[in-house]
Amino acid sequence: MLKINNVHHIAIICSDYQISKHFYTAILGFEVEREVFREARNSWKLDMKVAGQYQIELFSFPDPTPRPSRPEAAGLRHLAFAVDDLDEAILFLSHKNVQTEPVRVDEFTGKRFTFFADPDGLPLELYEK
Repeated sequence: MLKINNVHHIAIICSDYQISKHFYTAILGFEVEREVFREARNSWKLDMKVAGQYQIELFSFPDPTPRPSRPEAAGLRHLAFAVDDLDEAILFLSHKNVQTEPVRVDEFTGKRFTFFADPDGLPLELYEK
């Protein structure tokens, strides 16, 4: 049996590097671990930490193909981030002009959650502990 220990990282390709870098670092508060420009690929790579752990890679490439996300398409559906207080997180995002969907309740766990989108429309979820 294959023994997988955990998720090592999640890679995101963005259409506008500066806008997405600002969104993930200044708005969501992810910490920059390393940022490099890969000249051979004309591409930026930004490694970010979520709650002190390396987890997100942000890539830029010239003219990336748009990812269909709505209506839901086959493939990765969304990324979900755990928060202690959903109302506080929603209020914070609203002050940063990030719109969230109405709060829903997980029918199996009874926990509250909401969705919002990154600058490229990638669905992101906040899930209350």
